Amino acid sequence: MALAIRVILLNLLVIFGVLSQKITAQQQVQMHKKRGIRACKFDKIYQLGDSISDTGNCIRDSFCGAHSSCSKLPYGMNYFHKPTGRCSNGLLMIDFIDTGIWSSSPKSLQGSKCKLYTWCKFCSSRATALSAQVLAKKKIAMSITNSSLSVQLDWMASHFKTTCSPDCPAQLKRSLFLVGHIGGNEINFGLSQGKTMEELRRMVPNIVQTIIHGVKRVIGFGATRILVPGNFPKGCGPAFLMQFMTNNSAAYDEYHCLKDLNNLAIFYNDHLQQAIDEMKKEYPNITLIYGDYYNAYMWLLQNAVSLGLDKNSLQKACCGIGGDYNYDKSKKCGAPGVSVCAPLVLTSVGMDSI
Repeated sequence: MALAIRVILLNLLVIFGVLSQKITAQQQVQMHKKRGIRACKFDKIYQLGDSISDTGNCIRDSFCGAHSSCSKLPYGMNYFHKPTGRCSNGLLMIDFIDTGIWSSSPKSLQGSKCKLYTWCKFCSSRATALSAQVLAKKKIAMSITNSSLSVQLDWMASHFKTTCSPDCPAQLKRSLFLVGHIGGNEINFGLSQGKTMEELRRMVPNIVQTIIHGVKRVIGFGATRILVPGNFPKGCGPAFLMQFMTNNSAAYDEYHCLKDLNNLAIFYNDHLQQAIDEMKKEYPNITLIYGDYYNAYMWLLQNAVSLGLDKNSLQKACCGIGGDYNYDKSKKCGAPGVSVCAPLVLTSVGMDSI
């Protein structure tokens, strides 16, 4: 998923939770800007995940990069003015977390160079929590990367072995770790490959336990402050709105999102939150927080007009062509002849398909 206004989603998260005060949308955003996250005094950020967080790892992998549309314009057009591997018109949420802590300019880095900076990411676009082997047994095909969560954790382990071992716990105690966003692509791939809702629901406990196992590995490295994000609403993006389009008005909620798909995301998030709550009991000295991306996104839809977004384009892809949702799976963002909306940042929620 590539959101064109990730800064607003970040501002909805007061560090790691959605604001609930009864004030206007603009007041909420401004209040969080003033409070910021600098007070947490993180000295480094480490992130695992998928395209929500990938600042360039995928395009530096020969196979993944060759098949990723995020390696070319219009991705990156509004900030870097060139593609960096971010599946966005400009920046990602992690970029805004970075600038919120250190007021530094977002960077594009790779490989061993990450040890020179205050953050290091092991994410890869279209990555999954479950391994390619597990997904193959469930008859779900991977697409452009095999960089599942376990692979990313192995990268992280190798990094720490050369940068902080044997003193990692002491050196990482003021670091922020983000385990995700990850676990959504399994559902995306399953939906696009014809899996039923019930089949996908049966996968959720396996996905969640894989993520929890990943969190435990991160704690083993020395992490003490960890954010584990949940899934976004699945029924609000143009790809699935096109795929599951129906004349039955009861299938849609008040924001024209598909209820069944959003309920699937809620089901997943409930399982993840429950698992995190259980982990808190097991690790009382670890700060372990669930990142509520679902309700942050819904807040965005609820307050879209006051934030300057076009209420008639909320479910449309900014970069796309065709149909009610400006999306054609055979002519995706970056393909010849596919247009980009303008002004990009101010009017659209989604950059591309999901």
